[in-house]
Formats: sequence, C-alpha cells, structure tokens
Amino acid sequence: MKMDVLLGLQWGDEGKGKIVDVLAPDYEIVARFQGGPNAGHTLEFDGIKHVLHQIPSGIFRSQILNIIGNGVVLDPIVLKREIDGLGKFSIDYMKNLVISKKATIIIPTHKLLDAASEKSKGDKKIGSTLKGIGPTYQDKIGRTALRVGDILSPDFKEKYEALVAKHKTTLSFYNHPLDELPGMEEQFFLAVEFFKTLNLIDSEYVVNEALDSKKRILAEGAQGSLLDVDFGSYPFVTSSSTMAAGACTGLGVAPSKIGEVFGIFKAYCTRVGSGPFPTELFDQDGEDMRKEGNEFGSTTGRPRRCGWLDLPALRYSIMINGVTQLFMMKGDVLNIFKEIKVCTHYELPTGEKIDKLSFEITEQEVTPVYKTMKGWNCSLENMHSYDAFPAELREYVEYLETELNVPIKLVSVGPDRTQTILR
Repeated sequence: MKMDVLLGLQWGDEGKGKIVDVLAPDYEIVARFQGGPNAGHTLEFDGIKHVLHQIPSGIFRSQILNIIGNGVVLDPIVLKREIDGLGKFSIDYMKNLVISKKATIIIPTHKLLDAASEKSKGDKKIGSTLKGIGPTYQDKIGRTALRVGDILSPDFKEKYEALVAKHKTTLSFYNHPLDELPGMEEQFFLAVEFFKTLNLIDSEYVVNEALDSKKRILAEGAQGSLLDVDFGSYPFVTSSSTMAAGACTGLGVAPSKIGEVFGIFKAYCTRVGSGPFPTELFDQDGEDMRKEGNEFGSTTGRPRRCGWLDLPALRYSIMINGVTQLFMMKGDVLNIFKEIKVCTHYELPTGEKIDKLSFEITEQEVTPVYKTMKGWNCSLENMHSYDAFPAELREYVEYLETELNVPIKLVSVGPDRTQTILR
C-alpha cells in the first residue's frame, strides 16, 4: 500500500481542509506532515464552520486516526485550545489523535523572536503570522530545539530555561520588551501538563506498519507549494517543505511509498503577506473577488491579495510535486464575472515572452499575458453534477485540464461538504 499526499499548489488557502474532510472516508489515517499554527484549514458542514490549525482535518470522522507528524512544529497552547474546542462535538481525541514525539515545540520566546525579527525588517518584512514558526524551525535546524518527547524528561524545565536564555540574548540585541513573557510562560506550562496526557508516539513506526498492513493513509500538507522554503518565492516563504517530498521527511516514509499526489488550486489566485504575485489585481475585479470569496486569512484575519489564475506558476507546482490529480476549488467565486482571465505567460520589459516561472524575474516588472474566456455569470448553488454545470464553466475546466496536462477530478462550488462535485 502507498500513501497518498494532498497539498496546495499556490500560496496556501486553497481549501485543503475541506477536501481532506471530503476524502477522509476513503482512508483510515490522516497525517499532517509540516507547518504549524500558521495553518488555517477551514471545514464547513451541518451549517457549522470549523477552523483547524494543527490538528489534521480528518478529526471530525470518528473512524479516522489523525497523526501529527514529526515535521510539524506544535504550539501546546494552541493545541489545547483546539482540543477544548472539539469537546462540544463529542470527539474522542484520546482515541483519534496521536502526536509524534519528534515534532518540535514552539515556546513563548519563539513568538517574541518572530515579532522582533519581523519588526526589524521594516518595509521589507516577509509577512509572518508571528506564531513563532520561523524561529522554531531555525532552532530545529540548529539542533537546539525542544521536541515533544522532551516534555516527558525529568530535566525538561532545565532544557527549557537553557533555550530561553539563548533567546533572551537575541531579543536583547533587538531591544525587544519581555513584559509579556511571564504570562505567556504560565499558559505554556499549563498546556504542557495537558500535553503529557495525550498519546505521544513514535509515529514513523505507526505510519509504516499501517502501510505494511495495507491501511490507506492520506498525508495532509499546510500552506502551499509556492511558499516552499526551497522552491517558493524566497525569501517570502514559509519555513518548511510544503511539497510532496516534505511528506517523506515529515512522516518518515520512503519516496517509493508515495502513491497519488492530489494538487489543490483555486479557480483564481490569492496570497497573504509580501512577495511577488504577477497576476495580482488592484482594481474593482480584485475587490469583488476578495468580497465574493471572503478572502481573509482564517488564522490572521488579514485581507488576501487576489488575482487571476496563473498557469506558469501552476505548471511549476505540478512539476515539482509530481501531481497526479487536480482539484479545483472555489469555482463559485467566479460566478459574478462576465469575463474570466487566465495568465498564459509573462512579458518582460524587453518584449520577450516567457512561460516558465522564475521568482527572480517576477520580482521585476513583468506583464501577465491573458487569455479571456466567457464567464458563466450565474449561481451554481443547486448544481450537483458536472453535467449540470453551465457550458462556460465546463469549458473553463476543460481548458485548464488541457493546458496543465493533468486531470481535474473534482470541482468545488461552495464551502459545504455537499458542494463538492466529482468528475
């Protein structure tokens, strides 16, 4: 049995949480493999909206085991808050949620370091969510971080104090205040005590033994491919590998055990934070897109930058991930447009046209070249099959499928589970 991987192909916010929830009945395990509480996976069903930050999106299916893998950075405070929020849904998290002892812990001074670093950049700030993600991954790579398994050690407090002392030296360089730290630490240690009661495991064994037993596993990514620390719009990226390859290192699974790679993209583009965005719209179309799509960060509440679909960027993500199936999200957001545009390539100031993504180039003045298509300009609310879609929407889907050379197997036309159309 091979593990399937589901990930975003743009700058995050593609709708991964909804699709994990929809696909989950076909799997016995859902496993998060990277990222941290900067993720916001939104699920909507039975008229209720749920936002998950660290817990895998299969948690609302009682038969699914949910694994937080070693590649994730965990904030105990946020995790406790999330679990407390699940209480009203009668979810047995002691049965359905397990956590890798090799996952890295976000401590309070990581958040202070994040804020201090971002403030120091001034106008060149990256657009961090200030959740402490970057500094935590820095400590992980620097081999000074604390891991989930450390909380079970009798000298955890000493290890914690040693790391905090290191952080305070850096914070003094930034002249960053420490007034908030005592209150943050009080919350942190209360959450750590709760953390000790959870199922902390060597998840790499659980995952591989499940595959050997022919159990179906879905690996869930956070953020998007264009935010990958290696292949994204560096330095305006996240701090982890958001690609399919990240599922191997984030869960301890060999590349030969990867099966389907599901790539999720919006019918248009959005981005939160700084960095190049060739098709960004600054006109009324962009405002209408943001309003219709409710494009505000589920973690930060920040308004998202909006623009037309970018084919060179999408092809790039498909290539580096080896995507085998595409899922198109939020097709209903384009209902309001009489005409829809798709970027087919870029034009440089010299007049040269290119169809390959290069972030060094897109930071410069490039002009997107668009293909204009007729919009469907109607509601999709009561359309429950692909054949029921207006001809213009089917033409849009089939054009993209031809251009991307990967089948589009699913089209989402609303936030609810039921508004998910399989082809």
